[in-house]
Amino acid sequence: MYEQVSHTLLNDILNQIKPEISSQDLRHFYTRLGANFYAIYTLFDKLYGDREDFKQQAQHLVEAMARQYINRSDKLKQKDIKREKDYNWFLNQQWVGMALYSNGFAGDLKGLKSQLSYVQELGVNLLHIMPILRCPEGFSDGGYAVSDFRQIDARVGTLTELHELIEAMEQREMLLTLDVVLNHTSDEHVWAQEARAGNAAYQDYYYTFETRNIPDMFEQSMPEIFPETSPGNFTWDEEMGRWVMTVFNEYQWDLNYSNPAVLIEMLDIILFWANQGVDILRLDAVAFLWKKIGSTCQNEREAHLILQLLKDCCQVTCPGTLFIAEAIVAPVEVIKYFGEDAVVAKECEIAYNATFMALMWDAIATKNANLLNQGIKSLPIKLEGATWLNYIRCHDDIGLGFDDHDIALAGYDPANHRKFIVDYFIGKFDDSHARGVPFGQNDKTGDVRISGSLASLIGLQYGVETGGEAATDNAIKSILLLHGLILSFGGIPLIYYGDELGTFNDHNYLNEPEKQGDSRWAHRPNIDWDKAAQRNVPGTIEFKLFSALKRMIAVRKETEVFADFNNRELCESDNPHLFVFGRYNIFKPSEQVWVVANFDLKPQSLSLTDVKGWGSAQPEQFVDLYTGQKPDIFNNMLVIPGLTFYWLTEM
Repeated sequence: MYEQVSHTLLNDILNQIKPEISSQDLRHFYTRLGANFYAIYTLFDKLYGDREDFKQQAQHLVEAMARQYINRSDKLKQKDIKREKDYNWFLNQQWVGMALYSNGFAGDLKGLKSQLSYVQELGVNLLHIMPILRCPEGFSDGGYAVSDFRQIDARVGTLTELHELIEAMEQREMLLTLDVVLNHTSDEHVWAQEARAGNAAYQDYYYTFETRNIPDMFEQSMPEIFPETSPGNFTWDEEMGRWVMTVFNEYQWDLNYSNPAVLIEMLDIILFWANQGVDILRLDAVAFLWKKIGSTCQNEREAHLILQLLKDCCQVTCPGTLFIAEAIVAPVEVIKYFGEDAVVAKECEIAYNATFMALMWDAIATKNANLLNQGIKSLPIKLEGATWLNYIRCHDDIGLGFDDHDIALAGYDPANHRKFIVDYFIGKFDDSHARGVPFGQNDKTGDVRISGSLASLIGLQYGVETGGEAATDNAIKSILLLHGLILSFGGIPLIYYGDELGTFNDHNYLNEPEKQGDSRWAHRPNIDWDKAAQRNVPGTIEFKLFSALKRMIAVRKETEVFADFNNRELCESDNPHLFVFGRYNIFKPSEQVWVVANFDLKPQSLSLTDVKGWGSAQPEQFVDLYTGQKPDIFNNMLVIPGLTFYWLTEM
């Protein structure tokens, strides 16, 4: 779009650009810059237009983009062009992800490279490797306290070894996701060290204050993230002689994005990792990027402007790189991280579907789908050019981010129901086989979250330890039921490492001082490769889980209706134990799959004539895509065994 003010500024910037930049072949760069600069200028002006150094900072912004474009390899530039032409490539049903810690999975990057055949055997072709950047030796929040944004942690490997891993993954047509922690740095980062030494320029990279007056104003409205281990949101730094904002932990200093130098630094880091060959960048803690007195300092409008600006800049330098928004917030808020009032994502192409995750856990505990159905009805429709990341477990705790209104509509009292769910998963009830661990307990608010591996939370650990054959069988069914939903719901399914083998809680973290206060380490396992070898031994739990997931993934990849084009319709049912939705092929409307999940232990029935869209179906022609078998139907009533799912289609 042509606009006089931005056009004039762009001309001024290009006239002053350094010779080492202007002398390069920048044809594609200039074309994309011209197409995107009005949006870039508008966002940069909204954020920083009142600063005296606005034009100088805009110059730095463009030069950072240009330098990284020059550094981008021809191979990656060709990939950019290919993905620009096929801009919906990531909505395809072919993608199946796995999140893992490289040290927990295989020791280090070399070990991970040697085990690529394992994840490929399962059918996974997208790997999210948890933080691998340099971090402190002791407390590091699982790697999310970064000491150097451009260095691989020596305990994990080297940049050369990462390049070798990427090359091996490319040969297997696998995508790589890495984290960029946008909200904070470690207090060991060079910026923090400069701030401690009294460098005012770097003190302005963070929120630092001489007295408690301003921090106390912030604290009046800011919640506590880790109330057990890190109460409050500010820490006194003795060496600097100032209070510093530390929303997560005292060793994680929040970055000050009201300073444009911070945004440009972080953009340069994002582009650096895109240039290493990373396909998808997971942007951590994006809800916290902008701080305002009198607010919760989460989900502020400016945080969205920052993400839009970062996306527009990447569209110029590395348009083939995608963003994941790590925003575990209410449904009405998380949908905004795709970008509002658009078709193609203006902020992040991918976002965690934390609502779906929490709703599935509710259904497991209650043995019914009342809240699950209500919550999905209230889940806002995403943009056409964006997609969900659907998951059961991740490295983090399980928060019960349901909407109170939905809980009430499902027939529960919100406070009591949340307490019931927590108590259920930490095993307080006789009929609960869960072995969860409480996390983040806040005695002032009563809030508490849940840690634990999938196998331990679902009752598999209980079944194995007690020798209960029925309990073990039900747990295996439940694990497969949940995976059947994330693989068919619409979006990219993300399997958490170890879940494919039924890995239990690991309580060894209690022996390590830097971990013992954080129960999330219970579900950050070290893979036992002897146990993994049991996946090839029929009759073992590992074989039952791995082979079933492997088949599920293979069927998903062959089923075009599972691509994510907003082609899902929730189906109403009078049976409270069932969760039912239809998937259809927008390019071939006659192709449909009905997903039916029974969360109860007992068989349940569903009237085929009562479900919208099934009136013309021919029940005798139904087949379950997953098993390849015909379901039981009696008098036009579909019978679904306990803790079972169907992917039904007409053959």
